[in-house]
Amino acid sequence: QVELVESGGGLVSPGGSLRLSCKPSESIFDFNHMGWYRQAPLERELVAQMTVGGTTQYANSVKCRFTIDRDNAKNTVYRQMNSLKPEDTAVYYCKANRLSKHWWGQGTQVTVSS
Repeated sequence: QVELVESGGGLVSPGGSLRLSCKPSESIFDFNHMGWYRQAPLERELVAQMTVGGTTQYANSVKCRFTIDRDNAKNTVYRQMNSLKPEDTAVYYCKANRLSKHWWGQGTQVTVSS
């Protein structure tokens, strides 16, 4: 069973920044891609993801504000969130995919409020 440990959420003022991390129990290179989703009213929506080859994809709502990257030595995927808006408030989940299987992290709360 793959475990994804998330950290870095919290309360931040509008315009502020946060950095989330996701560390899997297996090598990040064992997954086709890893990414971040946030809980929307009906489903979890993609925020950003990175393939094992390093290709990135972002939701239109976060382009130019969020960046996904990884530290190979620390076996950790990060998401840097800048210029945060109140509408970014959500529970964010790390997800890892390998072929037809996927795993979710425990979720981390991000609250953007003054």
